[in-house]
Amino acid sequence: MTNLITVGLDGTPQSVSAAVWAAREATLRQARLRLLHAWVLLALEADGTPSPKAEQNYWPRRIVEEAEAAVRSACPDLPVEVSLVRKDPFEALTDAVGQSDLLVLGSRGLGAAARFTLGETGLELVTHTETPTVLVRAQQEQEAPAGGANGRKVTVGVGLHAACEEVLMFAFETAARRDVPLHAVHGRHLPSYAYNRGGGVERSAAEEAVHDAQGELAASLRPWREKFPAVPVDEEVVMENPVSALLHRSAHADLLVVGRRRRGRLLPPRIGHVVQAAVHHAPCPVAIVPHS
Repeated sequence: MTNLITVGLDGTPQSVSAAVWAAREATLRQARLRLLHAWVLLALEADGTPSPKAEQNYWPRRIVEEAEAAVRSACPDLPVEVSLVRKDPFEALTDAVGQSDLLVLGSRGLGAAARFTLGETGLELVTHTETPTVLVRAQQEQEAPAGGANGRKVTVGVGLHAACEEVLMFAFETAARRDVPLHAVHGRHLPSYAYNRGGGVERSAAEEAVHDAQGELAASLRPWREKFPAVPVDEEVVMENPVSALLHRSAHADLLVVGRRRRGRLLPPRIGHVVQAAVHHAPCPVAIVPHS
């Protein structure tokens, strides 16, 4: 644990929202916040610090000053470190996440659907980093009421075919810090034996499949319930596409937590289809947690 949250800034309203969201998270964690902006053409003084007089540094300075002002307004007592570096953004953020407990990035929305779109740097970071990453759109940084008021919650997608201890720990810790319930959702398609020859669903077989999945989900969550007895947990098994199950049940969530499975060194890094859909369509901030 480094007790540090890093925000990548790019001058968009989304990155300012990400900074404010990260500031409130840092306050909950009693952590430090680092605001990072990288530009390869940054002019430096002889000692390696950004030149305060160089004209080409005007916009980089304005980007971090705007984000810092928003953070100071939201969390005036939070320790904040401003970092302007002359590096490629991917290189700078890769270096930074190795020193951080959490990376927070802004993510643009498109049209009425307000979908997430990640830039090339953000997408590459999500697929490579070993640090949990949160994606925030503009206006998603509003402070939520505590104690589960107005239906607030943390939603986590739980897979049952592989261990996801890191994902569950992140979700339970987040719910505990925010004093909100945790909604654990597992989505899966009905098994083939639940369908008859005419393509209809056999009710008894479907009920058996749901019962079995509920047992698996309860067993997966039991040790975490014991570690976090103060966190109310709502367990739900949904017999539908996992993507639809998660998106429909994260509408009023403070945060949607999903896992990205680590791959071997010989395999190219990627995000699965559930994470991909959450990144593009979730109506709330999304935390992507690498897991074994």
